[in-house]
Amino acid sequence: MMPITSLLWAALGLTGSTQILASRREARAAKLQPPRGRDVAVDGTRIHVEVLGDGPDLVLIHGSSGNTRDFTGAFAPALATRYRVFVVDRPGLGWSDPRPDAVHLEVQARLIQSAVAELGAARPLVLGHSFGGAVALAWAATRPGTLSAVVSLSGVAYPWNTGLGLYYTAISSAAGRALLIPLITAFTPRALFRAEVAKTFAPQPAPPGYAVHLGPELTLRRSQLRANALQRRALLAEIEALSPQWAALDLPIELVHGDADPIVSHEIHAIRLAAENANATATILPGIGHMPHHVAPEAVIAAIDRAALRANVK
Repeated sequence: MMPITSLLWAALGLTGSTQILASRREARAAKLQPPRGRDVAVDGTRIHVEVLGDGPDLVLIHGSSGNTRDFTGAFAPALATRYRVFVVDRPGLGWSDPRPDAVHLEVQARLIQSAVAELGAARPLVLGHSFGGAVALAWAATRPGTLSAVVSLSGVAYPWNTGLGLYYTAISSAAGRALLIPLITAFTPRALFRAEVAKTFAPQPAPPGYAVHLGPELTLRRSQLRANALQRRALLAEIEALSPQWAALDLPIELVHGDADPIVSHEIHAIRLAAENANATATILPGIGHMPHHVAPEAVIAAIDRAALRANVK
């Protein structure tokens, strides 16, 4: 039997090798998916913002595990022909700094709102996808008067009963953050990353080149995985605390949701919000999954245009 001391040294060696491999993969992120926008300092935190186009101000907030590149392949450039588009990395994701209190939706909303205001967006239209939809609603509830309308795209709005799931339960624990996440960073093959992207797009296929553009090296960094895990773990409690305020939101709200979305239920979130808030209008897309801004962009852009018209944004 191997002595205990030998086992400890072997474990330490494996841990050290994993951290080295993880660091190497993270270093590639800066080469393969470098920041393309500006860093705005807000309360000691750098928020990365990419600005495109000219016209009425529109902020795009990505979902869980994402970054600005979810929008910048084709969607944001299409919008930039008519809007000044602010594409934002949520705190701890992409190239924005992590911070412990960013598990709170109100904190994310405050940091993003302050960052785009620093760049000249005083009362923008705000689109949030998935988790970003919850941030957009929290912005409207906690910072009224600093935005013109909300477009929630496959957005989270109300409590759900399916739990956190094994993956996020594991990696959001202290042991998971210390031990599992470096293994994920170091050893996740690109093929598995592409498979996870395909699940996000189901039942539609992901656009060609999407996974490469989003970037496994950027998405699988240890700091991003830890920030995302903690934010996902806190999300249900945040929604339970804030969602009673949605019914009273007094601004245009456009909801776009596919009825084949396997990740965020259109019935729990979009249909309920449209029923509870007279200012909310739901567009339910038949057969569409979780990523309508890629697979049904015309419907999403039409919803943005309606929000701008309703808010009298010119």
